[in-house]
Amino acid sequence: MTWSHARGHGRAAGVPGRRTADKESLTLAGRAGFVARGVVYALIGVLAVQIAFGEGEESADRQGALGQIAAQPFGSVMLWALAAGFGCMTVWRGAGAILARGAERKVPARLLNGGRAVFYAAVCWATAAYAAGSGGGGSGNAQPQDWTAAALKLPYGRVLVALAGAVLIGVGVVLAVRAAMRRFLRKLDSGAMSPRTWQAITGMGMGGGVARGLVFAAAGCFVLIAALTFDPHRAKGLDATLRSFTQTPAGPWLLVAVAVGLVLFGGFSFASARWRRL
Repeated sequence: MTWSHARGHGRAAGVPGRRTADKESLTLAGRAGFVARGVVYALIGVLAVQIAFGEGEESADRQGALGQIAAQPFGSVMLWALAAGFGCMTVWRGAGAILARGAERKVPARLLNGGRAVFYAAVCWATAAYAAGSGGGGSGNAQPQDWTAAALKLPYGRVLVALAGAVLIGVGVVLAVRAAMRRFLRKLDSGAMSPRTWQAITGMGMGGGVARGLVFAAAGCFVLIAALTFDPHRAKGLDATLRSFTQTPAGPWLLVAVAVGLVLFGGFSFASARWRRL
């Protein structure tokens, strides 16, 4: 039932109509959130490409992406719009954890959506802080080291940090495998796409998802190494993790491949805002 259809039933359909309107509001929130996610990932990918060719001055992480936005005309307005987008994503993910139906009602799915809501709430807050002029909480590369150092001081700190690294690695592997298997297509309205659009989105989802998973797994490896060596400086933020790809035998070309993948994931996020079933 659409919102306009619900209105046609007048007061007799007041409750169903209100539920439909609430659902449509949450759908709009989710779509706004995917747009915000797409902007950040696309900008991080572009910054990483520049770093690979020795031209980048900004860090290839959220801080760098926000800095690029702030430098544009009406940058402050765009930053607040981005913060609002992440706030919308927080609401949508939170609603998914609380109001889930069908298979999404299972405890693991609820916990996953709840965790995502917390994550996007933190991103929303940091983006709003940056827009307000506080800088968003410091260097993206220093933060993981500070958090790791604090965690290592706790009882069983090395175990906790090692578990965090293992979880990140596991998340990265799952993201990459699911992308390679094209599991994301199950959540898209493929029937509303042309064949060319379907092929393009499939390519973006696979390439972008694998690149994103690789970055998560690499970051997790550095956290695990920090735990094993009891050295918090071995933990790396997103920028440092991406730069580490240039130190592999593939040199800067591995970073170029990952960076292009992140740009593709940004494009896939935009496509999700349009064609994902929410």
